[in-house]
Amino acid sequence: MKTLKIALAQLDFAVGAIGENTSKILAAIAAARELGASLAIFPELAITGYPPEDLLFKPDFIAQNLAALRAIAAETRQIAAIVGFVDREGDIFNAAALLAEGEIKAVYRKRALPNYGVFDEERYFARGSRSLVFEACGAKFAVLICEDLWDNRVLAQIDAADALITINASPFSAAKTAARRELIASRARDLRSFLIYANLVGAQDELVFAGESGIANPRGECVARAKSFAEDLLIAEIDLEESFRARLKDARARSAGKDSDPLIARDQIKLNLNFSETPAALNRIEAVPDEIAAIYEALKLGLKDYAAKNGFTSAVLGLSGGIDSALTAAIASDALGAENVLGVLMPSKFSSRGSIDDSLALAANLKIRAETIAINDLANAYDRALAPLFTGTQAGLAEENLQARIRAAILMAISNKFGHLLLSTGNKSEIAVGYATLYGDMAGGFAPIKDALKTMVYDLARYRNSLGAAIPEATLTKPPSAELREGQKDSDELPEYEVLDPIIKLLVEEDYSTNEVAAMGYDLEIAEKVARMIKRNEYKRSQAAIGTKISDRAFGRDRRMPITSKAK
Repeated sequence: MKTLKIALAQLDFAVGAIGENTSKILAAIAAARELGASLAIFPELAITGYPPEDLLFKPDFIAQNLAALRAIAAETRQIAAIVGFVDREGDIFNAAALLAEGEIKAVYRKRALPNYGVFDEERYFARGSRSLVFEACGAKFAVLICEDLWDNRVLAQIDAADALITINASPFSAAKTAARRELIASRARDLRSFLIYANLVGAQDELVFAGESGIANPRGECVARAKSFAEDLLIAEIDLEESFRARLKDARARSAGKDSDPLIARDQIKLNLNFSETPAALNRIEAVPDEIAAIYEALKLGLKDYAAKNGFTSAVLGLSGGIDSALTAAIASDALGAENVLGVLMPSKFSSRGSIDDSLALAANLKIRAETIAINDLANAYDRALAPLFTGTQAGLAEENLQARIRAAILMAISNKFGHLLLSTGNKSEIAVGYATLYGDMAGGFAPIKDALKTMVYDLARYRNSLGAAIPEATLTKPPSAELREGQKDSDELPEYEVLDPIIKLLVEEDYSTNEVAAMGYDLEIAEKVARMIKRNEYKRSQAAIGTKISDRAFGRDRRMPITSKAK
């Protein structure tokens, strides 16, 4: 029996904060050593934060990251560590350093560079060409970085490792979370090896990372798992002879060994790690949230980290009495603390008494501060100022949007005066079809629910209410309305959201044509109308606030469509 105690350091690193990140890494190494771990494992690009994007074009930034790595290596006494960093040799590489005995023992360079969705790694990094396997006490460990685990060509070049160590910065996506867990399990089963998975946690701009670092045994069973959406230092013990026993019973391991390519370059080194002959202890396995809970936690963490990493301690938003502002207020209260959230009611002559009462009830439930600034006088002043130019025209969209822009001006003034982060409250359905006012309700520094379709907004609101009274029932049941004219409802101009949302998902996230959407049972005329609205409003989305990505295809860096386009 060869039992190894491992520390998975699931930490929230800030992009560009090399000194701060280094301090976190050193503190985690010290804590892991104190807890008796022989090996501490950190996420992908831990030193620089992920993704560093065009900071990688700055030679001084690369140099600082390399100096930090040397400083970390010097502190690896009585413990080894694997740390993500940017390597430099002619070009730059997304790399993992194996540190021990105060030295950099070896470096692995990522071989599978993702260049899809939110990933641009081929823009920045050269591709690695060598495998890294290190041996300790007769056990073999292979090192990988994130996308390598998904690449069969890379995995085919790994020979009979007792444990695969993969360091990751894998963004959260509601649809892919379960698939990622299954991939980890299946890779462990296929390779008859422990799979040790260290993932980043926290948020960076649009991206959020759920953590959930863990270990799967050679049968694909989860034997250790860190927390979701929170920093964690997971200490786990594994009996590496389990991998050997699994390979003994599987002839595929022998045939794979015969077929391994002798021309593949491999770095193989020996390392002194402290093993135990005692049985492995029972490891901690944290429960994982269900899908809607995970999405809510992702939105909360996305806002919390965006605010903290950009120097905001408080937020302001408009309260309309509608579902979107209500959910945004709840997320803000949970993420930043109720005492740090200001909700502003800005009623006009079209605002119903119910909307005002619902906003006040929401603020009372959440215990956030609420202020009321009526906009009737301001709207009338604008009407008078514009009257000479607008004379002889029919009142319509311009006058409606003016109300939204007056409200935005008030909120921006409050933001400027007190340093609050202004939250935009628009959802993905409205942003997709342009049912939002540019320089009006689209104004803001961050849009927490930007990637949540309207139907999901209702699901999230009900979930939040299951945790404690927050969003008034009337807000959940009344017909959605912008209240910019008498008796206005969203359904006057849009299909019902139960129809609209699936069409948006198919057109935006799946790239289906309108004919293909119609073939699935949706009305062709409605599908074509929605497609036209999506295309026509690219210019609005290009000027919108960023928001947390939770879907497979979010507006922003994840979906890059030309604003000027004649494509049908």
